[in-house]
Amino acid sequence: MFEKLVAIEPISLVDWAEKKLNSFAKEVVMFEDIPQDADEIVNRIGDADAVLLSYTTTLDKEILKRCPNIKYIGMCCSLYSPESANVDINYAKTRDIVVTGIRDYGDEGVVEYVVSELVRCLHGFETSPDGTKIAPWNGVAEEITGLKCGIIGLGKLGGMIADALSFFGATIDYVARSEKEDAAKKGYKFVPINDLMANNDVVICCLNKNTVLLHEREFESFGNHKILFNVGLSRAWDEKPFIQWLSRNNRVYCDSPGALGNEELQSHPNVRFMNVSAGRTRQAFDRLSEKVIENLSEYNG
Repeated sequence: MFEKLVAIEPISLVDWAEKKLNSFAKEVVMFEDIPQDADEIVNRIGDADAVLLSYTTTLDKEILKRCPNIKYIGMCCSLYSPESANVDINYAKTRDIVVTGIRDYGDEGVVEYVVSELVRCLHGFETSPDGTKIAPWNGVAEEITGLKCGIIGLGKLGGMIADALSFFGATIDYVARSEKEDAAKKGYKFVPINDLMANNDVVICCLNKNTVLLHEREFESFGNHKILFNVGLSRAWDEKPFIQWLSRNNRVYCDSPGALGNEELQSHPNVRFMNVSAGRTRQAFDRLSEKVIENLSEYNG
């Protein structure tokens, strides 16, 4: 059992999970707002030996150095790699601090978001802010059937999106670190990124945080009258060529501010911006809570 467990920011646990935290520590402190700077983070942690946080606060090396009692850090958010994490995991290892994270808790909502927005776009179900009906993307209502779709990053989420679009009849090309046997069995084609950009009408980026794969060459290959989705936590492109591409007859869909990157682009006429994470659903909070408690239970034996 920990002496003191501190959630230094809101962590979106359901009620039963919040109550369960009391079984892991003699003292539990839950903060309901986001700390504004490093000093406030350090003050909130204090002498705690266990820390919980979400994705909006960063625990870097300098902060961890100032918190000598930490033994355990529970990331109540996605953890895919040390490089993309908002905790300095490599430094934590030198201190024997255990860092756990969550995977695959909000994917279902994101898949629904992509399918929903594509259907609205292709069928012409969208309206402008003044209520004017927006024409179907290609001038006539179309199905997803036969749509050429490229997935950049065929991990768990990318694979789920590919499966959903394939179910509706889309063809799937994908970019990944290596060819995937299961994807080949489904008829998905492993291609170089410039081939994917050139040969598909819709591209969906499903990349780890801080991973940028779309540069000037890729946008030149993509061309005009194309649709781009980004469902990652940060932008997947270099901004200058992206803005040039966006200024032409193209459209981008992003659910969250991190995915779009530039706040000034939120009102751009070719941007469809939701300003909410599509993965933040009731069911996602249930899955998140279960996995946070599971991680704590495993650490405590």
